[in-house]
Amino acid sequence: MEWSIQEVSRLTGVTSRTLRHYHAIELVTPSRVGDDGRRFYDARCLLMLQRVMLLKELGLNLTKIREVLSRSTDEVQALQTHLEWIETEKERLTALQASVQSTIRALQEKEMMMPEDMFDGFNHADYYDEVSKRWGAATAEQSDTWWKNMNATDRSDFQAEIKVLINQWKALAGAGVEPSNKEAQELAARHVQWLRTVPGIPDDMRSYVEGLAQLYADDPRFAVQYQLSEDDTRGAEFVKEALLIFAQENL
Repeated sequence: MEWSIQEVSRLTGVTSRTLRHYHAIELVTPSRVGDDGRRFYDARCLLMLQRVMLLKELGLNLTKIREVLSRSTDEVQALQTHLEWIETEKERLTALQASVQSTIRALQEKEMMMPEDMFDGFNHADYYDEVSKRWGAATAEQSDTWWKNMNATDRSDFQAEIKVLINQWKALAGAGVEPSNKEAQELAARHVQWLRTVPGIPDDMRSYVEGLAQLYADDPRFAVQYQLSEDDTRGAEFVKEALLIFAQENL
């Protein structure tokens, strides 16, 4: 069975102009072209078109799509791979949906918005260059790959742990505990242990922790997480001092 280019366009939503372009670049070739120049597509052509559409939805450009298609000859295996990519994207979109819902809820209830909630599901490339500059490309690459490969449950568990740490840091800072206090140093040890769960961290753990401690206080994206209130920014300084003491004495 075959379908004309007009029928394929109507069924798929892909314009005739785009289908002709795919033919011209040999991405989706019609099963035959009539004497009058009309293109016709059989089931195999439609399968190839479906794969192209799936890969475009996943953000690949035509050059990359061609590379992917050229590497896979087993259609079932190829579609299974595409399905895995779709599942990964589905998890990302679910996280993105949750982050927007969290922001709406925080705005409605006048709560402080947590950056890890607001930006969960977004592309973390903005941090890639910064990590690469501070701790090297290898660290950035390993951390980025690790984050992208995490499933929704693992990401949730990882973020839940930092939320607990943040709340405990704020509680100690709000209580007026000194950064050198035993309780603060025990929390610093837990924080460092949490940091060690991220692959690719530098061998020089002391410099790494000292750099992060300074970043927590200096960078508003991090400092806001440790604010005791909208006008009380003591929390980030408290975390910085406690981590610096821990790093100097234990790393």
